Amino acid sequence: MPRLKKIMKYNKLGESDLSVSEICLGTMTFGQQNSVEDAKSQLDYAVSCGVNFFDTAEVYPVPLGKETYGKTEEYIGHWLVKQQRDKIILATKVAGPTPRFPWLRGGKNKIDASNVKEAIDNSLKRLQTDYIDLYQIHWPDRYVPLFGAPDYDPSQERDTVPIAEQLEVFADLIKAGKIRYLGLSNETPWGVCEFSHAAKELNLPKVVSIQNAFSLTNRIFHINLAETCHFHNVGLLVYSPLAFGFLTGKYLNGIPENSRIALFKGFGSRYEKTNLNNAIRAYVEIAHKYSLTPAQMALAFVRSQWFVTSTIIGATTIEQLKENIDSVKVELNDEIIAEINEIHTQYPNPTP
Repeated sequence: MPRLKKIMKYNKLGESDLSVSEICLGTMTFGQQNSVEDAKSQLDYAVSCGVNFFDTAEVYPVPLGKETYGKTEEYIGHWLVKQQRDKIILATKVAGPTPRFPWLRGGKNKIDASNVKEAIDNSLKRLQTDYIDLYQIHWPDRYVPLFGAPDYDPSQERDTVPIAEQLEVFADLIKAGKIRYLGLSNETPWGVCEFSHAAKELNLPKVVSIQNAFSLTNRIFHINLAETCHFHNVGLLVYSPLAFGFLTGKYLNGIPENSRIALFKGFGSRYEKTNLNNAIRAYVEIAHKYSLTPAQMALAFVRSQWFVTSTIIGATTIEQLKENIDSVKVELNDEIIAEINEIHTQYPNPTP
């Protein structure tokens, strides 16, 4: 049977002095599926459970529209202003180039000085704080395949801001006291290496974290980024540990009303993949065999990986949030891990 523990654990984030809870509360539903009062309730409950780490982005809630841009940060700001700020570790992100948001900074939101400085000032205002603990590049300025897109295609390369120049912008923000540390998101091994090498050679801020997807159905990080992040001491913040909710098993018999897949057509295309349901059925059976909920087993598996610093969870209800946070009490034993790995061998990475 799985072992139980009782308290939240805290991990050092890369080469920073941040000690972050092993569970991070993600907030991309705030402002779309969750009201400001819902948001405050979730944030309060998370803190009461020992969570000190909260992640957001300027382009939340998801999916983003011009009319909802910044709402998630605004909701957090309403709550944050009443907290003891130095007890909260707050992470947000600056958006990279994309044609999806032509209205965002005139559609020219590259990771350059003018765009980043405008983005951080607006985020600080919405969040009602004067500094961000961890400021992340939401996706690279350069072309890379994103969010389950096909393999890398050199013909898609575009003009990009040199990495050294990007680091200089964040160095200025650190000197100004607006951010404490820099992180990456949706990055590749090449990107992590280039950012790390440039920082060392030019005495610029070193990235301390990477926020990438990892789950029972997407273990690609273990193949191509774990070694890179180990040798560069970059901590992994895991997003989508429940594979957009699929690993709860709730989509095995159709699409529940008011679920994200039901509400936002096409948004889960990353998970419309061969063998996904076969893999999930098998994982759900293992969870039930050991008297675990599928969500708690999936989260416990992610948390058990040596390269994971914090696991980002999200919820639309307090009940979901309680179940997800309670996963910290579960320690998977060797028997369960072995059964999970057998399924992975049969259905490797159906949602990379």
